[in-house]
Amino acid sequence: MDRSIASISLDLDNKWSYLKTHGDDAWSSLPSYLDLVVPRILEFLDHRRIQITVFVVGEDAAQPANRAALASIAQAGHEIGNHSFHHEPWLHEYTRQQLIDELAASESAILQATGQRPVGFRGPGFSVSEEVLRVLGERGYRYDATLFPTFLGPLARAYYFLRSNLNRQQRSQRKALFGKMRDGFRPLRPFEWNLPEGRLVEIPVTTMPLLKLPIHLSYLLYLSKFSPWLARSYFWQSIKLCRLLGVEPSLLLHPLDFLGAEDAADLSFFPGMDLSASHKLKIVAAAFDQLTRNFRPVTVLEHVEIALRRKLVRRDLSLVRPAERRNSGANKEPPSRALPTRGRE
Repeated sequence: MDRSIASISLDLDNKWSYLKTHGDDAWSSLPSYLDLVVPRILEFLDHRRIQITVFVVGEDAAQPANRAALASIAQAGHEIGNHSFHHEPWLHEYTRQQLIDELAASESAILQATGQRPVGFRGPGFSVSEEVLRVLGERGYRYDATLFPTFLGPLARAYYFLRSNLNRQQRSQRKALFGKMRDGFRPLRPFEWNLPEGRLVEIPVTTMPLLKLPIHLSYLLYLSKFSPWLARSYFWQSIKLCRLLGVEPSLLLHPLDFLGAEDAADLSFFPGMDLSASHKLKIVAAAFDQLTRNFRPVTVLEHVEIALRRKLVRRDLSLVRPAERRNSGANKEPPSRALPTRGRE
């Protein structure tokens, strides 16, 4: 029990959210793979007796067809977090009232589907702003887990645009997706935001210390296309650096880490979706084995509670990039779908 900890979280992005971000109109019918992937993930975690945090999208929780799958996550003892309602990576452009409505709608749907009211949040596409953080503080959230300290954001965005079907307006909406190069200078360790609205802890998504290269499993799986040995070695070196520098990692998972080409052929545009599920599960299992040999796995909320027993640095809201602090209410794009509660401005 005295081992260093590592929190593990899963962004439960559904098939429709990938299609939507990609610019495919088929997203509007809300195609889902939750009935397939959720049991697979739960079996994987139960076999290792690991509990994690699952960030749920409110739109999915609002659909009756998904509620059994989502309820099974909570019933297995996993923490439920909020991943927004509409899963729009331009959340940083929302007005204050849009943010309030977005969070309220997702909280209500997630509570109804899982029995848990989220106290943690992660923005889709790592989208964050000063206004997002302030609204989270006002609504009593314990933590945010959106910051992604990497220098490779622009490269990831360029690759994404190259593989997408986006028009000019859609590209403009997504211009901040994955962040900017200077985001690599953000801290890796937990800290508190200096908020007048309340106490809010930030648990950044861990990247490789010093180099700030992504280490979440979607990147490892992409590397494994070229060399499984390279992928395992890359992750192992990252874990060793975390141990050496005293970084307690927060590892990020996605559903596509557990799905192969045979499970979702219409997502072939996503990196690594030309691999089989069996290949992916071997890489994911090897990464989990490396992680748990060196760290005690915990939920993100447990990570927060342990961090608060120590003296956390307090950081000003200016840490969010300037382009994300302009929340002037100028978002003129109409909502993609109506919220089930109060509508947006």
